[in-house]
Amino acid sequence: MLLGRTIESIESIALEIGAKNYLISGNGAAVYDIQNKKIIYSKFLSKEQVLKIAEVCEENSIHYNVYTDREIIAKNLSYNILYYHNENLKKPENKRTYINIVPDMLTYLKNLDNSNFLKVTICDEDINIFNGIIKKVKGLDKFDVLDVEYMSKKKIRRGTEDFFVEYYYTEITNENVNKWTALEFLMNKLNITPQEVVAIGDNFNDREMIEESGLGIVMGNSNPFMKIMGDLIVTDNNSDGVCEAIEKFVLN
Repeated sequence: MLLGRTIESIESIALEIGAKNYLISGNGAAVYDIQNKKIIYSKFLSKEQVLKIAEVCEENSIHYNVYTDREIIAKNLSYNILYYHNENLKKPENKRTYINIVPDMLTYLKNLDNSNFLKVTICDEDINIFNGIIKKVKGLDKFDVLDVEYMSKKKIRRGTEDFFVEYYYTEITNENVNKWTALEFLMNKLNITPQEVVAIGDNFNDREMIEESGLGIVMGNSNPFMKIMGDLIVTDNNSDGVCEAIEKFVLN
C-alpha cells in the first residue's frame, strides 16, 4: 500500500484490508515493514530543511503543512487538511489521521526533536501567489518540488450536502523522493520486475509510478494531465474506481 500520508494513518487502513507486509509513506519518503514494525528505507527531510521552507512560507504568509511519520502539523483546518479532518469524522479514533493544530508553527518546529519529516505541503487558491512562493522554494538547495499545473478540487460532504474545496497545491520532499523510487527499493527486495507492477493513481505525485509500472491505471476524477499518462482509466474514487481496477486487472 502506497500513500502520501503518515505511516500511522496508512497502517490502520492497511490492516483493515488485510495488507500485512509493507507500506510506503510520504510519497516515497519511507518504506515501513508492518510485521516487524520498523522503517526499512527512508529519505526524510532534515529539521534544517523543514525550517528553511517554513521560514519562506511564514515570511510570505503562505499556508503550509508539515508531515512527519506520525502526524500532520498545521496552523488550521483548511485546504487539504480540511479534507483529512472531514475524513476523520467518519472514522473511529484509532483509525484517524492525527492532525496537530499549532498556531505558531515555526516556534513549534524549532522546538521539535526526534521527528522524521516526510514532506511539506504548500496550498493557496491564488495562482500568482502560489507560483511566487514555488519559485522561492525552488531557489533553495536540495529539495524536490512537485510541479503542478492544475488546481486541486476536493469534494467534502457535510450532512446531506456536498461542497468543493479548490486550491493550488504542491509537495516538497528530499531530493529524488517519489513513489516510484520507493517502489523500486521494494521491487529489488522482493525480486519483482516493473512489468509485474500495477499502479493506481490520480494526481501529480503518482506520475513516475504511473509511467514506469507495467500497468498504470488512472482514476476517473484525475486531472487531464494524468489521464494522458495512464494506460487505462477507471471510474472515479466516489464510485469505487480502485475496486474496479483491482477486480479487473489484479484478481482476474
